[in-house]
Amino acid sequence: MTAHAPQPRRGRPPKLDRDQRETREALLHAGMRLLTEQGFLVTGIDAVLKQVSVPKGSFYHYFPSKEAFGRAVLERYAGYFAAKLDRWLLDESRPPLARLEDFVTNARAGMARHAFRRGCLVGNLGQEVTRLPEGFREQLESVLRDWQARLAACLRAAQAEGSLAATLDCDELAAFFWIGWEGAVLRARLVQSDAPLQTFIRGFLALLPR
Repeated sequence: MTAHAPQPRRGRPPKLDRDQRETREALLHAGMRLLTEQGFLVTGIDAVLKQVSVPKGSFYHYFPSKEAFGRAVLERYAGYFAAKLDRWLLDESRPPLARLEDFVTNARAGMARHAFRRGCLVGNLGQEVTRLPEGFREQLESVLRDWQARLAACLRAAQAEGSLAATLDCDELAAFFWIGWEGAVLRARLVQSDAPLQTFIRGFLALLPR
């Protein structure tokens, strides 16, 4: 009787010098890079796999579908961005409104570092939302509400120290900021300059009653 070699099963983890968790992390990291540059709909799985040297069949060991992958990338991006917001907005060595300016300065440097090819993953997906699976809509709104809450807390700190009028609705103001910010990021990519980000933060701060 002739022995036959076992056939590889679909979804088998790739034989790389890294464990399964590292491979999944590499896929998510590649997804964040690509989706912040070009969005979800035009990003093919092949492009992601090419960056991390993972066979296509093995992709489905980590994610059951492209949709599941996209939502996992969005979750990872949301965590990354929330940590960035906390790093700047919770810096008690700086006045609260200066913390917001520091966040914008950091964002300007980040966009310039990537030659304005990368924007905001949430903003990119938001522009595609009518063509995305329905679950993305709720997830995107949840992320934006989280960002709003973090900024609102910083604005309330400004009220507590007297640098922002106590009569302002900080939740409404934070929502206004993120609506305008996403537009400024889009314009910055369009003109390949951080000028729209500077214009926006100057205008936003100028409107605040002190």
